[in-house]
Amino acid sequence: MSFPWSYSVLGLVPGLILTIVIAGLVLYTSLLVWEFCLRHPEVRDVCDLGQMIFWNNRAAFYFTAVMFILNNTFIQGLHCLVGAKYLNTITNHSVCTIGFSAIMALISWVCSLPRTFSTLAKLATASAIFTFISVLLATIFAAIEDHPAGYNSGGLLVGEPIVRAIPMKGETFVNGMNAFMNISYTFIGQITLPSFIAEMKEPKDFPKALWAVTICEIVVFSIVGAVIYAYTGTQYMTAPAFGSISNPIFMKVSFSFMIPTLIFLGVLYASVSARFVFFRFFQGTKHAGSHTVVGWASWAGILAVLWVFAFIIAEVIPFFSDLLSLMSSLFDSFFGFIFWGVAYGRMRYADYGPGFYKTRGIRGWLGMALNVGLVGIGLLFLSAGTYAAVQAIIDGYAANSFGGAFTCQSNGIVV
Repeated sequence: MSFPWSYSVLGLVPGLILTIVIAGLVLYTSLLVWEFCLRHPEVRDVCDLGQMIFWNNRAAFYFTAVMFILNNTFIQGLHCLVGAKYLNTITNHSVCTIGFSAIMALISWVCSLPRTFSTLAKLATASAIFTFISVLLATIFAAIEDHPAGYNSGGLLVGEPIVRAIPMKGETFVNGMNAFMNISYTFIGQITLPSFIAEMKEPKDFPKALWAVTICEIVVFSIVGAVIYAYTGTQYMTAPAFGSISNPIFMKVSFSFMIPTLIFLGVLYASVSARFVFFRFFQGTKHAGSHTVVGWASWAGILAVLWVFAFIIAEVIPFFSDLLSLMSSLFDSFFGFIFWGVAYGRMRYADYGPGFYKTRGIRGWLGMALNVGLVGIGLLFLSAGTYAAVQAIIDGYAANSFGGAFTCQSNGIVV
């Protein structure tokens, strides 16, 4: 639901083009991850993969592990933040925001306790269905309403909705970069793929699921983003876009269907992190695969620590779109682009030798250029992206657009 806001900043045409381009790059790099994992079935997670990509350097393992845990914990924090936003919205701020964040963290901790991906797969299916219903309802409600929320309320919120095919003249680099990273963040998830592939009964079937998911993402994200933006306009757009629906009942109904996803995605990343820690401690012992008191107590304890840190992140960084951008710049730079550009070079070098890009003809040169470009995009995220995200946060605090850390102040949607 951040796509409509991104389109309002980038313009509809560039926004849709970037959606397709980013989806294509994520599809391509995910296939690289899959190929690398098939070559190295001993890989259990992205940390093992990171070590192997960077010439089996143990320092690369520890670097990847730190970034891996931080990325996943930030995502958990994001879901605590948005969960508190939902609870504040639906209850008209009946409890302090810090209390709602804690409730969300506790619920998510309980839901994280299953130790197998097979159990989480059932929750994932339900989550996907409810998310589709949520965004479909939000799109329909935005289209059938006479006016978006805040219509003609004064200041910049005046006039009919303005829809731009290209960016508004004078749009800032900071806003544009944050909008771009919002789109990227939604697609990029390669960090979890090695963990999934390692547990698949038939890893060779992975591309089928990947293609199906990518096609569905492009269709749903593009239509939802474009339609909601078209009926809401630049000046009335919010992130997430539920806040642009003027009818309180419509807004709360569509937002409510998102709850399974708000819980599940945080649970998924918590489970991946916990598995990394748990199996490093208990691999080869009876606690890893049996129902022992030590095993379950350790699993629950690891998850509890992760959710406590996620809760702290949600309270220290209490804003939605800028948190997305910050996470994208810091972590997606590596796990979305840089790692896989290097992985391509390592695999082709192993197959064809030092001059692989020469011996393969035009295919080799194009492949090399594409993957050097991937590394370049990652470096752009890490440098310009981080600058834009941090500057947006500084500007938001200067304008008093955010609540304070560990605050009782409501972050709910007000219509």
